[in-house]
Amino acid sequence: MTPTDQPVPPPATQPRQPFWDYQDLGLFISLCFPSLLITILLARALSGVIPYGKPFQGLLAQFVWYALVFGALYALLHLRYRQPFWRSLGWNMIPFSTTAMCFVGGPFLAVAIGYFGYVLRTPEISLPFHQMLDNRPTLLLFSLFVVVLGPLCEELAFRGFLLPLFVRSLGAAGGIIVTGLLFGCLHAPEYSWSWRHVLLVAVAGSVFGWVRYVTGSTTAATYMHSTYNLTQFAAFLAQSRTL
Repeated sequence: MTPTDQPVPPPATQPRQPFWDYQDLGLFISLCFPSLLITILLARALSGVIPYGKPFQGLLAQFVWYALVFGALYALLHLRYRQPFWRSLGWNMIPFSTTAMCFVGGPFLAVAIGYFGYVLRTPEISLPFHQMLDNRPTLLLFSLFVVVLGPLCEELAFRGFLLPLFVRSLGAAGGIIVTGLLFGCLHAPEYSWSWRHVLLVAVAGSVFGWVRYVTGSTTAATYMHSTYNLTQFAAFLAQSRTL
């Protein structure tokens, strides 16, 4: 048999991306509820020990909930699939130019969403955020959540874990929109279930999803989300005459 007559080996099959499925999504969601119950019980047990009032205690409880939820997600990816946590969720290095565009894009998006809210005649509602201005420790912890922990955790969950699954099932546009709508619904209780506020958050979430899709990086979406939140937070503080 000549070399040209050698049988050609079949092409190696590429692993399915993402490697998790809707069963894993259901398991992850089911683990969120007992984590929330543990957080509530812990917050009540420590309410008489932790100073600075209920808003500060609530932020610490949210930190505990984040730790439990993402600990469960880490266990799901690492123990079940033997895959790294950060890289699996799209956390990777991005070029400096992309980083700069995301940092600048966040404030532009915040201004655009604000104008969109003005066009929709979005009503003024009482937000729970005003309780975070009672004392400096609460304000500092709240700013950490708004600018760093919130964007990081939300992007890992929505654009890192959910978006690739929905894009695989629904296509890019469908996956981005559905993930954005779920992101808006998550924030609905904060805005007294105002559909205009939910729509604005969903649009912002869809932009974050688009950034995640075109760059292939949850890092990029997190940077944009962070500066988006920072812009809105600065405007909120200025309006409250805290700055």
